[in-house]
Amino acid sequence: MDYFTVGEIVNTHGIKGEVKIYPQADDISEITEQSILFIEQRGEIKEYDVVSTREHKGMALVKLKGIDDMTAAERLKGSKVKITREMAAPCEDDEYFVKDLYGMEVVTDEGEVLGELYDILFTGANDVYIVKTQGNDILIPAIKQCILKVDVAANRMTVKLLEGLRE
Repeated sequence: MDYFTVGEIVNTHGIKGEVKIYPQADDISEITEQSILFIEQRGEIKEYDVVSTREHKGMALVKLKGIDDMTAAERLKGSKVKITREMAAPCEDDEYFVKDLYGMEVVTDEGEVLGELYDILFTGANDVYIVKTQGNDILIPAIKQCILKVDVAANRMTVKLLEGLRE
């Protein structure tokens, strides 16, 4: 199954088994609007029914079926919270799931193969894609002037290299 990490359980909340989830998705509703969540702990993924959710100070407070006290909730601390691709909100035009970009072949608008997108820097202004080439890595800002086309099905990104990006 294809999972997306949408948060991390960072603490317990109260004595009845609620967990506090730090969201790692663009929208906290990726956590709060689910009827089931998948919890990854020590490499094992387990499905939990969601009893209730609410937002509190930028965090999601979630009550999971079978987690009925603080001790049980404490055992989940540090676990990753995941959803399946089918559960995720659909992407708008010119939006992509970050995990689909990794490993993508990157080519210029002139047909030159630059290499593979292997990392992404998440900055305040815009993301920056790091492309592994034969020589030095190339940092490409994720802006419309540079990213011309992303074809997830073909696993290929077409870019326009602005002056100075190769250096």
